[in-house]
Amino acid sequence: MSTSVSANLAQVRKRIELACLAAKRPAKAVHLLAVSKTMPAQAVREAYAAGQVAFGENYIQEGVDKIASLADLPLEWHCIGPIQSNKSKLVAENFAWVHSIDRLKIAERLSAQRPVNLPPLQVCLQVNVDGGSNKSGVTPSELLALAQAVAKLPNLQLRGIMTIPEPAENEAAARAVHHQAKDLFDSLQAAGLSVDTLSMGMTGDLEAAIAEGSTCVRVGTAIFGQR
Repeated sequence: MSTSVSANLAQVRKRIELACLAAKRPAKAVHLLAVSKTMPAQAVREAYAAGQVAFGENYIQEGVDKIASLADLPLEWHCIGPIQSNKSKLVAENFAWVHSIDRLKIAERLSAQRPVNLPPLQVCLQVNVDGGSNKSGVTPSELLALAQAVAKLPNLQLRGIMTIPEPAENEAAARAVHHQAKDLFDSLQAAGLSVDTLSMGMTGDLEAAIAEGSTCVRVGTAIFGQR
């Protein structure tokens, strides 16, 4: 096993543990999603050997190819990138989770195309929480209506929301944006939706995200190195 991937995973887990401690949250409250986009299957095998099971892929065809080549391992695959209509069937057939739904049409396609022999697809709605012009995501004002519609679809289970804010200048600025996301998450719960997943925080800002209530951090660079 590559000592770098296993050592890096240990360091990231320590960061999560310390961030949870600082936030007075149990360490198990935050899940680690290893972002393996553009990384070879062998790197995923090394991470699995070091105890990592959940992996995130941004590029659908690349992810599907990797899933096939690693089918001998009991891995949990998350689609975290944008989904075009012509790729929704691949996602519905191969992934366990989707973090990046930002319109009802895609959710409806995923629901219709999910094979009946598989459990419901676990889904999060991507929210453009800070208004970044180059990012996907539903606007905060449109979130509740989309969540209520997605929650009614068969073969999908709405789990929560996902955010990818612009890099912040400092931790206070990062926390402010993550706090907005947590407020949106809380508003879905207040509306009666049984959501439990707040997917936010990456290599550079996982501490700020955990401080504001993240339940899932998506980390690539700190585990696998620069792409």
